[in-house]
Amino acid sequence: MSECNHDCSSCSSNCADRTQPQSFQQPMNKFSNIKKVIGVVSGKGGVGKSLVTCMLASKAQKAGLKVGILDADVTGPSVPKSFGITTKALQDENGLLPTVTDSGIKMMSINLLLENENAPVVWRGPVISGVIQQFWSDVCWGELDYLFVDMPPGTGDVALTVFQSLPVDGIVIVSTPQDLVKMIVNKAYNMAQLMNVPVLGLIENMSCFVCPDCGKKHSIFGESQIDETAAELNVPVLAKLPIDPENAKLVDAGRVEDIKCPELDEFISAL
Repeated sequence: MSECNHDCSSCSSNCADRTQPQSFQQPMNKFSNIKKVIGVVSGKGGVGKSLVTCMLASKAQKAGLKVGILDADVTGPSVPKSFGITTKALQDENGLLPTVTDSGIKMMSINLLLENENAPVVWRGPVISGVIQQFWSDVCWGELDYLFVDMPPGTGDVALTVFQSLPVDGIVIVSTPQDLVKMIVNKAYNMAQLMNVPVLGLIENMSCFVCPDCGKKHSIFGESQIDETAAELNVPVLAKLPIDPENAKLVDAGRVEDIKCPELDEFISAL
């Protein structure tokens, strides 16, 4: 027998020292049955990732699917306000109960647990990661076709926790037209590749502004490069979302569910 080099990946022997790959995936709450988990990510802040998450969930709910949102952006939670949710999450003997929006979307966010929604979340990475795991394991989500995870910007602790702890079936990367964002998209894509998480496609937010008077398109943030980026990464462009001041008004009023956004119809119909 040759001397053991402790590299089990290249060895066929079934010895006592063989180690198996360690899984960090957390168990789903026993009162939950979630068929698919989709992460919505961005390499940087300010691209409208949370808004896209809310619109994807709303469109999916209107399409007849059972939907939930896990707000993993613990230090910058904006999902509840977008839906006009001010009530706090409840708990029973089985665990935490998600808050339900007017249209039936189930939601869990740190702002549903804080006494004051304006209180800052000044926590270190391991504590935040623990909260994300609890949102998966301790929340009674019930029957869901899709759970959309609104992830914080970047490729740090929380993104790593979500990819390792949850059975993510795929991610949607949100970007804007600036050239800088092209590099940021690549970072998010490469992290997904490292974690063996499929990239479902790219969504370009703030792609252009359509004049309500003449219908002409104006590239406020520069010409779109999303098609070239998608081609380089060999992933589809799921949608190009225009700037719409009416959408901003609806979000500020807590009525994100009233946004039409037909640009997302094709992707939702393919779910």
